[in-house]
Amino acid sequence: MNGLRLTISALLVLLLAVFAFPILYSDHWWSTRLSSLVPFGLYSPFADLIVKNGIVYTSDSSLPFADSFAVRSGRILRVGNYSDIKELVRYGTVELDLGGKVVVPGFFDSHVHLIFGGLQMARVEFRGVNRRDEFVKRVKEAAANSEPGSWIMGGGWNNDLWGGELPIASWIDEATPVNPVWLTRMDGHMGLANSVALKAASITSLSEDPEGGAILRTSVGEPTGLLVDSAMKLVLVLIPGVSVEERRNAFLRASKYALTKGVTTVVDFGRYFPGAPVESSWEDFSDVYQWADSSRKMVVRVCLFFPLETWSLLADMTKKLGHAVSQWIYLGGVKAFADGSLGSSSALLHEPYMDEAQNWGLQVTDTEKLFNLTLASDKSGLQVAVHAIGDKANDLVLDVFELVNTANGVRDRRFRIEHAQHLKPGTVNRFGQQGIIASVQPDHLLDDADSAVKKLGKDRADKGSYLFRSLLESKTTLALGSDWPVADIDPLGSIRTAMKRIPRGSDHAWIPSERLSLTEALNAYTISAAHAVFLDKDLGSLSPGKLADFVVLSADSWNQLAAEGSATVVSTYLSGTRAYPW
Repeated sequence: MNGLRLTISALLVLLLAVFAFPILYSDHWWSTRLSSLVPFGLYSPFADLIVKNGIVYTSDSSLPFADSFAVRSGRILRVGNYSDIKELVRYGTVELDLGGKVVVPGFFDSHVHLIFGGLQMARVEFRGVNRRDEFVKRVKEAAANSEPGSWIMGGGWNNDLWGGELPIASWIDEATPVNPVWLTRMDGHMGLANSVALKAASITSLSEDPEGGAILRTSVGEPTGLLVDSAMKLVLVLIPGVSVEERRNAFLRASKYALTKGVTTVVDFGRYFPGAPVESSWEDFSDVYQWADSSRKMVVRVCLFFPLETWSLLADMTKKLGHAVSQWIYLGGVKAFADGSLGSSSALLHEPYMDEAQNWGLQVTDTEKLFNLTLASDKSGLQVAVHAIGDKANDLVLDVFELVNTANGVRDRRFRIEHAQHLKPGTVNRFGQQGIIASVQPDHLLDDADSAVKKLGKDRADKGSYLFRSLLESKTTLALGSDWPVADIDPLGSIRTAMKRIPRGSDHAWIPSERLSLTEALNAYTISAAHAVFLDKDLGSLSPGKLADFVVLSADSWNQLAAEGSATVVSTYLSGTRAYPW
């Protein structure tokens, strides 16, 4: 009898703790600890936040839609109908009434260059420039505001917008007689140097093309000022390094901009591109990302990739820190380049360019080197991503991945091909068969549709370009992104492009059979994107236990959104806390 009384007394004390402490103490400390003490089934934690009365798309196949969800301590507690969730309301619980608006998981941009994009925001911007005189005008304005001898930097130009003619140094030499100039093409695989910069780099008619790059020349052999892929390093090594303060400000600027677009996580491939020093990514990790994390200045989550050549540094780092440095920083893997870009005529092709009969593109990394580095990286447990745009480059990378898979044995490695823009018939199936992630950027097709037909011919372009649906139907995991600052960091715009495939200046879809549905595109920007970097246990869907990252959209009709693909971001939340508007 005494034992029964003691048991009842103990139970009453526990029940008192369950119901009294959460009321007396608004901090979640008590209820979090009590939930681990009370026998299973006797305790149901309360919510810090209830999001209700909306059209909630979860990206979770077990429950795709709901009207409400509950958040506690930054994670999703329960998802469903409000009638099932209202019992989690307590004194102090915040209830966010959506008023019927659509909510989706936080967007996961699978390919950005975050700090580089932030730097570009403060430089000469050529995005959208469609006239030669406007191009020259912007350089003149920059020169007028620059100290003599200082570098004028800029980027984002696209010669296809003004008819295809490539810019040359003589366009801007008169405006920049005492300033070296470096202006990168939108794809980052070509840049324009003025004559001052060419002279400083000792680039003359006698200069040889470096391996994996090209110095473009006039008909009489003189440099035009355009440098392609690894040839860019001839000028890049002369440009003064960006200060730590500039890079930190660029990161903060870029992160805030990402939030306005509903982006809560990015896969960041750093300031590394052909010709750039491999050290830059590691400098950014220590000088910017770790600084921001320790200073509590992180506002978006970042999954970092580093140059393939530095795989051993990353292997050592993950042994010390693990892949999750914090809830803000994840160490993803390593990246290499197989080729250049179509716009710069350096994408590696099986057949020559239609407008350049002797040009098959550039192989940026030697096949044996790519295989050996991928083999070593994979053996150490690192994820490997390789940039491949041309059809031959994609086949080359798939061959390397297949050989590495055989050599190192079967495991869940999630190899990635970044871009996968142009494929030969039959290559699509290899992605699915080998379990390769296709990390693609829909907005690139807005600029490439015209140039692809000119450079590849209509038949090749229409059969093998941006094959989103074909890849999906071959059981390939699609991860969508922007490649910002190559294209704008704008998931909603990118999703609309994937759904519509209507190039700039056109009124009809390019290869309409390759369009995606709204849910397919959303999944590729959320749960599939998280899966593509091993983060799907914590991110990518509004599922119980995951971090409560979500976006409220302006749309209040799912059917209308699915038909038009048009909406704007109203607010962005990370861990259940509003991050935008701030």
